[in-house]
Amino acid sequence: MTKLTTLYQHGTLALLVPGLLAGTLTMGDLLQHGDTGIGTGEGLDGELIILDGTPYQVDSDGNVNVVSDAFNMPFANSHFANYSPLAELENLSQADLEEQLISLTQASNTFFSIKITGSFSAVKTRAVKKSTPPFQTLAQTAKNQSIFTRDQVEGTLISYYSPTLFDGAAVAGFHNHFLSADKTFGGHLLDFHLDKGHVAYQLFDTLEQHLPVDNRDYMDHDFSLDNIQDDIHEAEG
Repeated sequence: MTKLTTLYQHGTLALLVPGLLAGTLTMGDLLQHGDTGIGTGEGLDGELIILDGTPYQVDSDGNVNVVSDAFNMPFANSHFANYSPLAELENLSQADLEEQLISLTQASNTFFSIKITGSFSAVKTRAVKKSTPPFQTLAQTAKNQSIFTRDQVEGTLISYYSPTLFDGAAVAGFHNHFLSADKTFGGHLLDFHLDKGHVAYQLFDTLEQHLPVDNRDYMDHDFSLDNIQDDIHEAEG
């Protein structure tokens, strides 16, 4: 069994840049490596957030769906939740919150996860519409996204922090997904204000990186031709 200080990652954000969007891992397989996580489906099919072993997908119509074990993904993170209380925080913008998290955790050179449950306002999320082969690049596909907003909402934020050293494997900094308490709203977080929340933290000393070696397009691709960092930050911002 995966240890509680291991972050499991299937695929890399870099492989999405040139449009390697085929599903190369099933949800059933991903859940063997964690009960908490985030990701996206084949063809960037919506945004995923896994809580307490249940995988929720926010699709481009804003629906929140529980996906089956057969759901395929090109990229996902998961881990077994073992969060420790970090702080009770309130009245913070996204930028101010993330600055405080770096200060509180003192862990900017390794991976960690943040879980925040509480009240949020001015929440802006997105989900991308599923594309089909032949896939376009990440930048092109991400343009076909839906934006969702809530003035006030209770819910859970799951975030993975990746150090600058690993930019490309993941996006350096925080990668935030959200699910409302009533399971009717969520997605990849673009902006938010934390009104009040319980912040918990889980540090990882091991990154288990799983690559889609059975996918010929991935194995044959020349990533030196791609503008990986710029395209990732443009699409994930």
